[in-house]
Amino acid sequence: QVQLVESGGGSVQAGRSLRLSCARSGSLYRRPRMAWFPHVPGKQREAVAAISPSGETSYYADSVKGRFTISRDKAINTLYLQMDTLAPEDTALYYCAGATLEYWPTDPLDRSIYHIWGQGTQVTVSS
Repeated sequence: QVQLVESGGGSVQAGRSLRLSCARSGSLYRRPRMAWFPHVPGKQREAVAAISPSGETSYYADSVKGRFTISRDKAINTLYLQMDTLAPEDTALYYCAGATLEYWPTDPLDRSIYHIWGQGTQVTVSS
């Protein structure tokens, strides 16, 4: 059984940084494409960053370009999200998610392709 476990969340002031981690356990027939989804109650869960199985290609939502960096360590099956220059609007429960598609769809940030989910880690940014 595949599990994703996020960590690294916390409470910080605006302008500071956090680094989220997502550790995967269990085997898959294909290394998954991965993404990070912040979720605020009452709003739709939308990806802010996605990364290819090799780690060579990444995609970002406009809201985080230049501030967030997604990466992965294939040797230890761990995904990261480096979050810099945090703002109060980044406050959310951050989920990591995986997709075992062979190829990217038109939109790599499309939530519908991700079918493996973690439990989330809370990020709170105060002004």
